[in-house]
Amino acid sequence: MRKTEIVAWTETWNELYVIESNLISQIFISEMTSIHHIGSTSVPNIGYAKPIIDILVVVKDIEKIDFYNDKMAVNGYSVRGEHGIERRRYFTKGGSNRTHHVHIYQTGNINIQLHLNFKEYLLLHSDDAKRYGELKLKLANKYPDDTHKYQEGKESFVNELVEKSIKWASSHR
Repeated sequence: MRKTEIVAWTETWNELYVIESNLISQIFISEMTSIHHIGSTSVPNIGYAKPIIDILVVVKDIEKIDFYNDKMAVNGYSVRGEHGIERRRYFTKGGSNRTHHVHIYQTGNINIQLHLNFKEYLLLHSDDAKRYGELKLKLANKYPDDTHKYQEGKESFVNELVEKSIKWASSHR
């Protein structure tokens, strides 16, 4: 079982995103419409996060992404298919010591806006971001060897933040 590691936020995560986004952009060049750094490593005011870079890729046709599985594998990614989320393609890098997660959705998928709203909300609401980072640190210390309990422990808080981000986004668009 993977260990839950939470560390202090670092600018290095943005640099790692840029490097990996360049690689991914070349792989999906004919299908990709945009690419984004998402998740806790993209939010400096969160304070703490798992050192895994989450990348959101938006593509024209999700069905064509399976044709790129070999290219992703050659570049160190494990192919995970939908991995529990319909109409998504998911790739992980680093084996049990993960370094990157790539989430791919087709243009128009609701999950794209949910991820982007969540990030933007946390960037603009430092208190919530800080509380989220502190919760991650507390749960990682409590459940260092149980990623499932760690995830369960933050689920209700994350759901609350998602709801806040949806309300916030709808009032600002």
